[in-house]
Amino acid sequence: LKKTCQINDEKIYKTAQKDPIKFWDNFAKKEILWQAPWTETYQHAGAYVKWFLNGKINITENIFEKNLENLGSKPAIIWEPEPLNENEIVITYKELFEKVNKLANAFKKLGIKKGEVVAIYMPMIPETIISMLALARIGAVHAVIFSAFSSSALKYRLENLKTKVLITADGYYRKGKLINLKAEADEAILGTSVEKLIIAKRANNPVTTNPNVDFWYDEITKNESADLKAEVMDSEDLLFVLPESGTSGQFLPVMHSHGGYTVYATFTGKAVFDFKPTDTLWCTSDPGWITGHTYTIYSPLLNGATTVIYEGAIDYPHPCRWADIIGKYKATIFYTAPTAIRMLEKQSKEILLTHQFNNLRLLGSVGEAIDEPTWMWYFQNIGKENCPIVDTWWQTETGGIILSSLPGIGPFKPSFTGLPLPGINLEILDENKKPCKQGVEGSLVILPPFPPAILRGIYNNEKSYIESYWSQYGTDIYFTSDSAFKDEHGLIKIVGRTDDTLKIAGHRISTGEIENAAGKTQNILESAVIGVPDELKGETAVIFVICKNNQNLEQTTQDVILEIKKEIGPIAQPKEIFIVEEFPKTKSGKTMRGILKKIYLSQDLGDLAVVSNPESIEKIRSIIHK
Repeated sequence: LKKTCQINDEKIYKTAQKDPIKFWDNFAKKEILWQAPWTETYQHAGAYVKWFLNGKINITENIFEKNLENLGSKPAIIWEPEPLNENEIVITYKELFEKVNKLANAFKKLGIKKGEVVAIYMPMIPETIISMLALARIGAVHAVIFSAFSSSALKYRLENLKTKVLITADGYYRKGKLINLKAEADEAILGTSVEKLIIAKRANNPVTTNPNVDFWYDEITKNESADLKAEVMDSEDLLFVLPESGTSGQFLPVMHSHGGYTVYATFTGKAVFDFKPTDTLWCTSDPGWITGHTYTIYSPLLNGATTVIYEGAIDYPHPCRWADIIGKYKATIFYTAPTAIRMLEKQSKEILLTHQFNNLRLLGSVGEAIDEPTWMWYFQNIGKENCPIVDTWWQTETGGIILSSLPGIGPFKPSFTGLPLPGINLEILDENKKPCKQGVEGSLVILPPFPPAILRGIYNNEKSYIESYWSQYGTDIYFTSDSAFKDEHGLIKIVGRTDDTLKIAGHRISTGEIENAAGKTQNILESAVIGVPDELKGETAVIFVICKNNQNLEQTTQDVILEIKKEIGPIAQPKEIFIVEEFPKTKSGKTMRGILKKIYLSQDLGDLAVVSNPESIEKIRSIIHK
């Protein structure tokens, strides 16, 4: 594999380290199609970063105009529906180009303009990708919202974005159940600024329509032209905002720009996944998350690969479904989360006897950190000890992978993510801004020059942008909120979050958001959420609650679960709920969630001098044991 990888010379690290700005400048000139060159490669002022200043570009030209001559008849997207009695849909690059242009022309006729934010609340269907690319084609900004979010969670996000247009679908299938997505969207848009609702037909389930608001996707595109010149975009013009929950439970739409994101998504696809036109990728991530944006959609298409998208649960209607999909489409690259890998391992006995995975050449892991036993099982049983595992660390905020071993270079070490990518400057700092010694845990930070795809801010929330990323160490150091340490070879191991954000099955959800949802239950006076290790999901939520009265406590527990599902979605459902009299608190009244976590995990509590009510600890411990 090393011989055939596009990047296989370790000298690339020294070249990039010597002059990172020149490194990215050279790659952008060589690999990316620009409408006009930039006048300045990099600018960093305070907490704000810009790349390829005054350069003109459109990301869709780097997917279509750049590739069509050689790849027009090659499959760009393969869609696998969940129901076994339905057929897959294969869309070539040429067909995708035409579909994108038709929808883009329809968007323009509906009045969608350059720079306008349009929300997308859709399942894993081709129309989701087509919608994203069509908006990018005309210079509008897409904001994809995870389709499993409830109507309340969707409404909150729509209110924050102040969008006038929402794109959705009639329904979709999940574990055999038909989800009426249109009904969720209808409820969510009430009282918001949404004026138009565009609906794609997926399940043909009965839905209610309002002729003044609703527009059918098929109807608005059927007579449109398949020709459209891409809008000329400045490198720093917004491409998308992606909703992210921050540490306070606030809604934080992270902003990404056309130029830097295009460059970085292209490079990381080549470097980490070695994407080639001969590759078929299956990345299991939904476009509602950054992994779905970059490595289900943009990066493989920018590099001319085929991307597989699957509508349903990977173990439905039988445990072999995921393995069947890999075999059916002869996937060469499989990229998923440790949560999914652990689930596959539990179901693997029959699967490993009937599936050979002969076409796979590369495996990937993303989301929470992967433990050594899971890494080894993945390597031995799915990769047959022939496929490198690229364990990847990155964030919604970085836009693309920051840390990983490269398949053409290595080295690979189970449970260690790897080295910073060429051109990326990472460090692990203590609280005094000093680099940590080998094996010592500290805060993982990014040093300048910052990656081309790093976030350009938080949409309509400059205060949270500064506080979340640039206040801990100053505006010359990006704070990731993750802790890590290095081994003797410089390989980095991610330990966990330093803030109050949980990673449940690879999805970031803040403790504050869950607490806010639980607090809407009538009998809840106060709640505190902690994240605890979970064998399947990597991490899951445990909630401690204080009730207003002791009546119907069992019903209160059920009400909390229902409220969390309603406000956020099933993904945030807690593992356990404990009803307690009080929380351990500091003398200033701050709830000590760290103490709650140590009690739950039966760990040493350390110095309790700052706890104002130490008697609460034994009471909570007895409730947990009971």
